Amino acid sequence: MILEPEVESRPWAEQLAVDEASYRSQLAYLLERSPLYREKLAAVGVSTTEDAGGLDDIGQLPLTDKQELKATCTPENPIGEQLCATSSEIVRIYSTSGTTGAPSYIPLTAGDLDNWVTGSARSYGASGIAPGDRLVSTYNAGPFVAGAALAGFDRIGVSHIPVGTGNAERLLLAIDRLRPAAVALTPSYAAYLLERAGERGIDLRGSSVKRVLVAGEPGGGEPAFRATLEAGWGAAVTEAMGIGDIGPSLWGECEQQDGMHLGARGFVHAELIDPDTGEPLRLEDGASGELVLTHLRHQAAPLLRFRTRDHVVIRTDPCGCGRTGPRVRCIGRSDDMLIVRGVNVFPSAVREVVSGFAPEVSGHIVVRPRAPGVNQEPPLPVSVELAEGRPGGPALAEAIGEKLRELLVVRARVDLVPWGTLQRSDYKSKLVER
Repeated sequence: MILEPEVESRPWAEQLAVDEASYRSQLAYLLERSPLYREKLAAVGVSTTEDAGGLDDIGQLPLTDKQELKATCTPENPIGEQLCATSSEIVRIYSTSGTTGAPSYIPLTAGDLDNWVTGSARSYGASGIAPGDRLVSTYNAGPFVAGAALAGFDRIGVSHIPVGTGNAERLLLAIDRLRPAAVALTPSYAAYLLERAGERGIDLRGSSVKRVLVAGEPGGGEPAFRATLEAGWGAAVTEAMGIGDIGPSLWGECEQQDGMHLGARGFVHAELIDPDTGEPLRLEDGASGELVLTHLRHQAAPLLRFRTRDHVVIRTDPCGCGRTGPRVRCIGRSDDMLIVRGVNVFPSAVREVVSGFAPEVSGHIVVRPRAPGVNQEPPLPVSVELAEGRPGGPALAEAIGEKLRELLVVRARVDLVPWGTLQRSDYKSKLVER
């Protein structure tokens, strides 16, 4: 299903032309209303939209990061100097989850909120859910930006059954009694529920669920991990991704399962940069780098060249679904990245390699850095949990270590631990423990 074919299937060159006009209007709005960006742009000699140029020149403008925004917050203005709208224009203020620190406050005008819901509906609609389908969601989204993503389900027209996290029994009961066609949850929770269901003799492959929509953390696009989830649920797994400061569920994967489409097209412009230098990279097939996003039609607190810290791989070849434009797969967050003798190592990539050793392993891993900070010396300690009833042994540990060295170019010390040793999560998994 394509929710808005005239938008989502628009030739990408035409989309960029539309975005060009939106971008120039957004810049004029920032120069008029944003204290933060008036100062940032003036510092690089930009005081008019003509000085800034167009989207082809956006890489010459300064980047924005999360800490920079937080540094402008005061007791008098807890939102920060990116605030452009007046109190009377703001209809909602969400919070980020505060996963990596104190929460940020995200104000929205009525137009902003509608755009968020529209983008989320396109992203989740790409998964194949359709009006009338029953869908169970597990996000405790009340105060968080994910609340707008849930409103996207209403926009699609599904029969939405919000259950929340923290009660696996209630969720399994809802699946059994209400027979939903789809569930929406984090990849970690999807894996956790497979184990809980197995402990109770419940075979989720025989349930009504035919689509598992995962979001909230990297992992849903990892081939081996996805294969484990699909085998256990007997359902297709697609992923979605957003960033709280820009919007929820900005990207969503279609049934081709070959990267996430930009559901927020027309509202957000995407770039790729080298995470170390900040230099722009071409959005070409196979390129990888950090995702940078810019609002195009935002009013309350628009952001320019915001560093998401999501490390992605780009796909630009045509997609069989008919949607156009670049697609992304998130391979990890730079917040979690470690550098081992000059090699960037994402814990989610370690999990992907280890998951390839199923059914000998459970798929749960923890990276345990020996030194504080990002830079580590080899071997990198990795705890790998065995599957239930599997004996493990030195040969398996050695094979996993060799595969990590072959695929990730990192030397690891693999410690096999018994089934049930590593912590499960009904929200997001913690793959690094110090």
